Amino acid sequence: MTRPTGPDLNASLPHLGEVLDFMRLIWAVDHALQKTSKRMKSVIGVTGPQRLVIRIVARFPGLPAGQDAQLLHVHPSTLTGILKRLEGQGLLLRRRDPKDRRRASLGITEKGRRIDAAGAGTVEAAVDGIISRTPRGRLESAREVLVELATALGVQD
Repeated sequence: MTRPTGPDLNASLPHLGEVLDFMRLIWAVDHALQKTSKRMKSVIGVTGPQRLVIRIVARFPGLPAGQDAQLLHVHPSTLTGILKRLEGQGLLLRRRDPKDRRRASLGITEKGRRIDAAGAGTVEAAVDGIISRTPRGRLESAREVLVELATALGVQD
């Protein structure tokens, strides 16, 4: 059983076996995502997931909320809560479909554009930094593992 090469967050901790060491690393990433998201809320006014929604809506204006939920791999009711908060903050606009009042298309406000443009200190900035200095083959391998894990845990593409 080989240990990972490169920086090892678990170097000073006891080896728990391949599965538990990998899970410990996943928990470290999850904790870092949560911590960064809270910091983003205090610095730029939105959490990591809220900013991701803004980024998606900015790239696909007019897309129905249900399709945004699919893009983000979340249940539509989860997205509804995020959308309500962002709309309440004046960052997004929801336009009801005149033919079907249950459907809405999404757009970004000028205030939302400023959040869309924010970069430093975001989860996206950290991911971008890693992607920019990681060889393509390693990225593809990591992506494959993450997709397989998400699928095994019940996330659908």
